[in-house]
Amino acid sequence: MPDESFSPPLENVTLTTEWPLARVTINRPAKLNALNRATLDELSRVFEHLRGAAELRAVILTGAGGKAFAAGADISEIAALDALAARRFSQAGNDLFRAIELFPVPVLCAVNGFALGGGCELAMACTLRIASDNAWLGQPEVKLGLIPGYGGTQRLARLIGNGPALELLLGGDPISASEALRLGLVNHVVAPAELLPTVEALARRIAANAPRAVEFCLEAVRRGQEMSLDEGLAFEANLFALSCSTDDMKEGTRAFLEKRAPQFHGR
Repeated sequence: MPDESFSPPLENVTLTTEWPLARVTINRPAKLNALNRATLDELSRVFEHLRGAAELRAVILTGAGGKAFAAGADISEIAALDALAARRFSQAGNDLFRAIELFPVPVLCAVNGFALGGGCELAMACTLRIASDNAWLGQPEVKLGLIPGYGGTQRLARLIGNGPALELLLGGDPISASEALRLGLVNHVVAPAELLPTVEALARRIAANAPRAVEFCLEAVRRGQEMSLDEGLAFEANLFALSCSTDDMKEGTRAFLEKRAPQFHGR
C-alpha cells in the first residue's frame, strides 16, 4: 500500500509496502527520472524511514514509466555549480548511495530503460541489478567535461574490473542490457513486462530466508572486500559463529531435520 506518512509529502519518489517487501519508485517520468537535489533528498528520507521497519526483508528500487530507471543527474543543476558547490553536490549523492549500499536488507534494482550517469551509479550501489532487455547503462560524464561524482569510478571497476570499466568511463558510450549482463554489471536480463514480477519473485525468495543470516552474508561480502583474504576469512568465521547463536539457526536446522518449512523471526 502507498505510504502517506511523510511530512512534507513526497513529490518525486513513491513508497509502497507489501510486507516484508517495500518498493521505492523514482517518479519523474517526464524528466526521465533525473536525479535532481529534491529527488536525492526524498530518497534519503525514504530509506531512513525504511531502516526502522522491523518487518522489512527486501527493497525494490525502480523508476516510473517505461523509458528510464534514472537518466542521470539533473544537468541543469550541475551546469550552475562552482567547485565548492560541486563538492557538496557530490558528497550528498555519495552519502545517500553509500547508505543504500550498506542498507541492512538487500536492495534490488529493477533497471527499466536508461540508467545513465547518476542513474547507473545508483544502480551500482544496490545489492543486485535486474535489467529489462531495452535497458541501457553507462557513464557518459566525459562527454560533458565531467567525471562521475556519485561513485562511478569506484564501483564500476569493482564490479566488472579495471579494463572494461575504463573503456566505459573513458569512451562515455552506454552499453545494452545484454552487454551489461556479459560484463557482470547486471545479474539478469528479462523482457520489460517480466521485470517487476522477476525482481519481486527474487526479493520474496530472499525474504523467505533467515533475516540475520542474510544480514551476515551482506556484511561478510561488503566488509570482506576491504580486507586481505586472511582477514576476510577470519571475519567470516566470526559471523558464522554469531549466526550459530541465533534462534533462526536453531529453527532452520531443526526444520531441516524434521523435514518441514522453517519459520524464521529474525532473532
